Amino acid sequence: MQTASLPRLSDALRLHEVTRMTASADLDEHVHASLDQLIRLQLQASGFSFLPNQPIYSQLAGRHESRLRGRGLDFDELRHYRPGDDIRNLDWKVTNRTGKPHVRCYREEREREVLLVVDQRLSMFFGSQVRMKSVVAAELAALACWRVLKAGDRSGALLFNDSEIVEFKPRRNRRSQLRMLGRLCDMNKALKAGSGVEPAPAMLNKVLASAERIVNHDWLVVIISDLSGWDAQTVQRIKTMSRHNDVIAGFVFDPLEQELPAGDALVASDGIWQLQFDPGKADLRDRFAHGFRNTVDALRSELRKHAVPFVPVNTIDPVVNQLRQAIGEAVAR
Repeated sequence: MQTASLPRLSDALRLHEVTRMTASADLDEHVHASLDQLIRLQLQASGFSFLPNQPIYSQLAGRHESRLRGRGLDFDELRHYRPGDDIRNLDWKVTNRTGKPHVRCYREEREREVLLVVDQRLSMFFGSQVRMKSVVAAELAALACWRVLKAGDRSGALLFNDSEIVEFKPRRNRRSQLRMLGRLCDMNKALKAGSGVEPAPAMLNKVLASAERIVNHDWLVVIISDLSGWDAQTVQRIKTMSRHNDVIAGFVFDPLEQELPAGDALVASDGIWQLQFDPGKADLRDRFAHGFRNTVDALRSELRKHAVPFVPVNTIDPVVNQLRQAIGEAVAR
C-alpha cells in the first residue's frame, strides 16, 4: 500500500467524503447546484454591496483593505477649489499657472462592468458536512450576479473547470444571466467522483490570464475559488489586474480542510490507493491544521500587499449570511 504525504491528505480525503455523499447526488442541491436553486437566490441578493462606503466592519472597508473605485469616473469639469473638496483632485498645473487652486471634478459612470471568475474544478467537488465547495461557488456567483444586476451594472463571467474556460460577455439583462447560470449548473453537475478527470491546478493561472486580457480599467473582478494551485504567478496576475481595477478574492473552503476530526482511525482514498490513519496519533492533527493555516495566511498576506480583499466563505453556513457579515452594507437595500 502506498502512503500519502501530509500535504496531499486533504486530496485523499476528498473522494472518501464525496463517496459518502453522492448516493442522492441527482436530487441533492447540496451536492449539485440546480438552476432553480440559483434563481431563488435572487430574492436574497441584498444586504451586501461591492461598492465603496462600506461599514467599518466590512472586509472591503478601509484604506489598507481595499481601494474599491465604485463604477469608475468620467472627467466632468475643471473649477476653482471650494472648501470641502478633496485635495487629491487638485490640478497642480492649472493651479500654478493661474495662482489660484483648481480641482478636477468627475462624475460617476452610469454602469460598471463586473467579471465573475468561477471555479468548478475537481478540487471544488468536496464537502464534509453541508454542501460541496462547487455548490457554494455557484451560489456565491449567483448572489453576486443578481446583486450586480439590481445595481444596474453589467456582469460577465469566466467559468472554468479542469479542461475548459467558458466566457460570457458582460450584459445587463436577466436573460443573459440565466444563460450564464445555466452553463454554470451544467459544469457543476459534470463533477463526480471517479470521473477519470485529471485535476489541473494550472487552470487557475490560465483563467486569470484570460481575465487579465479582458479587463482594462475600472472593472470589478470577483474570483470565486478554493485557489488550489496558487503560486507566485497567481499573485502577479491578480496584482496586475488590481492596478487599474478592483479585485475581490472569494476563498471557498471546507472545515475538514482546516482541521481533521478527532476520533478513531479513518480510511481515505484517491480512487487508486487507500490510506488508513489515526487522526489522534502524535501531532498529525496539529501539523495538518498548521499546514492549512500557513497556506491561507501566506495567500492573504500576499493579496493584502496589493489591497485585494480576501473573503473566506465556508461550506457550512448560508452563503448569503456570510456575504452580509463580510461585506454587508451599512443599510441593507
